[in-house]
Amino acid sequence: MISTFIRKVELQRLITKNFSSKMKLLSYQPFSLYSNSGGSRILRRLYQGYESQVNSLVLEANYWTAPKGLILERTVAASPQGHKYYRWYVRTCVTWLREKKFRLRNINRVQKEAANIEHDIIHVINHGPFSGALCKSRIRLKKQLWVSFHDHFSTTGSTQDDARELWKQADRRLVISNALGVEYSRLFGYRNFEIITDGVKKEELSIVNPELNDELVIYFAGLLHLEYLPLFKALAEALDLLVRQGLKIKLVLRGTQQVSFLKNRLFAVEYKSVSFDEKELKEELDAAAILYLPIKFSPSEFSLYSLSTKMVGYLSSSGAILYHGPENGAACLLLQETGSAECCTSLNVQDLTKAILSLINHRQVLSENAKHLAERQFNILDIQKRFWLA
Repeated sequence: MISTFIRKVELQRLITKNFSSKMKLLSYQPFSLYSNSGGSRILRRLYQGYESQVNSLVLEANYWTAPKGLILERTVAASPQGHKYYRWYVRTCVTWLREKKFRLRNINRVQKEAANIEHDIIHVINHGPFSGALCKSRIRLKKQLWVSFHDHFSTTGSTQDDARELWKQADRRLVISNALGVEYSRLFGYRNFEIITDGVKKEELSIVNPELNDELVIYFAGLLHLEYLPLFKALAEALDLLVRQGLKIKLVLRGTQQVSFLKNRLFAVEYKSVSFDEKELKEELDAAAILYLPIKFSPSEFSLYSLSTKMVGYLSSSGAILYHGPENGAACLLLQETGSAECCTSLNVQDLTKAILSLINHRQVLSENAKHLAERQFNILDIQKRFWLA
């Protein structure tokens, strides 16, 4: 016990001494750093400027070729691989085989690949069924283990056992919200944790445009999962009502699939493909009057403990945020407390219509409050310093 304690103290001393200029970090997650997801965005922002010190290791479940970036990324193809053209029952069978029959084989392949990568720190994202793959092997390798918990394990495809093991073994626990850290302490035993989120630079905070264009632009960027479709249906009905009242509206969707019920609406719909051009995305955000932030109502664990990376990007833009989701969600509570968004907490079309009209009337104040919140709580340079211990 004493020797273990001494070793941990020594490792912590090494970490805190000029880490940002000397140490190598192995980032292990089930998605590419250059995929279109919130987790990828958080990591890209944390690693920005430190790319030469990071190696990324991905256990990829589905056949997909990720775009290249500044960080060297190695991909381990999980067995068996999934394909987007598989029917649901084939996907179910393949997933069962991957996570049950071939589980140890996939874990061994991850461990073998990690052993070939130079690193001093293992940074694990607790996401997916294999997030604990390096948990036990890191004792053999004598590496520091940092674990990021972006969402509740029940919403990430992880297991409670993996989440518990990672929580207990981690040398640093990096949580997306205080609520998640408190909940995991209740479930798995109290441990120190740090809040590490997405963030924005001070120079990215846009000036609020006091004037509205003749066409009201509503913007949404990101993946559109099935659980979000009820919210988008309510939004579509509300926008039709507003057009009938004399407003001219365009809904811009960046990186989503085509949505059938958005056809033949009274408002215009524009689809844009996935882009990692930060300048282009920032210009689009600033051109929109309303930034739509839907949060799914179920499972409740998602809204209670997660803070959307989309929300952080929205805070810095010229427009105002329209939150649409559970009233007890972490994002809703934060936005309401700081007066940084108009919030609609139901699927009722009339409620949503009233919320949009209220946002239009109070758009400037909401947007100004959002900038103050971004500067105070989501400064990416401060977040990076905490992460890298610089």
